[in-house]
Amino acid sequence: MAQPTKDVPASEVEDDEEEEVVDTKDSAAAAKKKNKKKKKKPASAATEQVQQGVAALDVNAQPEAAAKAEQGAEEEEEEEETEGADGAATGDAKKKKKKKKKKSASAGAAAVVAVAAGGEIRADPHEIRNLGHGSFKYGQTNPPTKPVASLFPNGAFPIGEEQEYDKDFNMWRTTSAEKRELERIESDLYESVRLAGEVHRQVRYYAQSLIKPGIKLIDLADKIEAMNRKLVAENGLKAGIGFPTGLSLNNVAAHYTPNSGDNTVLQQGDVLKVDFGTHVNGRIVDSAFTVAFEPKYDNLLKAVRAATNAGIKAAGIDVRLCDVGEAIQEVMESYEVEIDGKTYPVKSIRNLNGHTIAPYMIHGGPAGKSVPIVKGGDTTKMEEGEFYAIETFGSTGKGYVHEDLECSHYMKVPDAPFVPLRMAKSKELLSHITKTFDTLPFCRKWLDQQGQTKYLAALKNLCEVGIVNACPPLVDIKGSYVAQYEHTFILRPTRKEVLSRGEDY
Repeated sequence: MAQPTKDVPASEVEDDEEEEVVDTKDSAAAAKKKNKKKKKKPASAATEQVQQGVAALDVNAQPEAAAKAEQGAEEEEEEEETEGADGAATGDAKKKKKKKKKKSASAGAAAVVAVAAGGEIRADPHEIRNLGHGSFKYGQTNPPTKPVASLFPNGAFPIGEEQEYDKDFNMWRTTSAEKRELERIESDLYESVRLAGEVHRQVRYYAQSLIKPGIKLIDLADKIEAMNRKLVAENGLKAGIGFPTGLSLNNVAAHYTPNSGDNTVLQQGDVLKVDFGTHVNGRIVDSAFTVAFEPKYDNLLKAVRAATNAGIKAAGIDVRLCDVGEAIQEVMESYEVEIDGKTYPVKSIRNLNGHTIAPYMIHGGPAGKSVPIVKGGDTTKMEEGEFYAIETFGSTGKGYVHEDLECSHYMKVPDAPFVPLRMAKSKELLSHITKTFDTLPFCRKWLDQQGQTKYLAALKNLCEVGIVNACPPLVDIKGSYVAQYEHTFILRPTRKEVLSRGEDY
């Protein structure tokens, strides 16, 4: 979830059973024709099992079971044999055989066995440009149906991408016994955020199978959030969604999610930013990616993805925030993109930032730090144990955003002073927000789904008195395009760990 610089101005075949009948003019030959019709393919059963996640398969399946599954997945061959004789011409018999090719149903059966053995299955044959193909592992179904924690009964979750610290003054940390002991002490914390990271990966692999032109953004948001809640096993403030699902289009950089009644439809030519979070015990994993169906946007997406990775590489304990921003901008602005015959430089959006993440506070709270994506600025250093979201935004426009459009995102202010509220509805709404979200961001659509009615005046009142912050959409100039990539990482004592890294990006 983006953090704007504080001076942003306000405004916003029945398989067609093709019996390949051999055409013959000889009636005697036609009388002898043998035509064996195909049976219904058992492969479809195997395919269905893959699609449904093969929940009933034993993880410790024996080799014999694998053989049976493959045998059951083979389809019968269609064989047509025609024998004819032309005694006057040659006296030789003519034989013709035609066999239909086997379809790759055995591959489906192999996938079933792979899942049963704790292997992986690809999320969906649907491909998205510039993203790798995620796969469901550890016995997860496709689409996902099992809470991620249930896949790891020992409580040890997949470790994120580990990177050594890049600076010479931090190299000693890798082998330090003292620092390794500090990590052992914090193991419970690491497992919480690794669980959140694995949930995020599986949810977005599922989401990527849904993102196609013609889908309503509000339907996409609802499906992503429902899957997020299911896989994290939502439990009040102990586990759930980190913030509303951002689905910002084209020149809208961040903070847009459809309000109730918004029927915006994703188009072939759109550039869509998908930004969502998952939390466990308040520890939020925040990660985002961009989808564009047209190849003309490829360089824009590549620039932003490369810039995000450059920022992660540059980050480290005792590294200055401004140095991270300089590394990001250098990579970002080395790219240009040609769209409809016009060439645009890719610009870092100078008033958007990465940020620290604190428990239940997506932007780190009052003591949070901002990570610029341009050079210059804050010389504050990163510190051991901090959580960061490095998010970069590249634009074909001015490289500067302002608030516009209807607001959907809100967040309770962590350190708001006590303010007496005169409106009963304001008190009621504040109580609901505190109990349900605390300081986690929320959106109007969620309030609607939770049965809140006629709350807009009360919500406005809470914003006016400084108890709740409104976070309107952030947009660049009309006609421009913005891309975003984001990852969450922790500065562990011995190395940094990118908690949200996946096979897709």
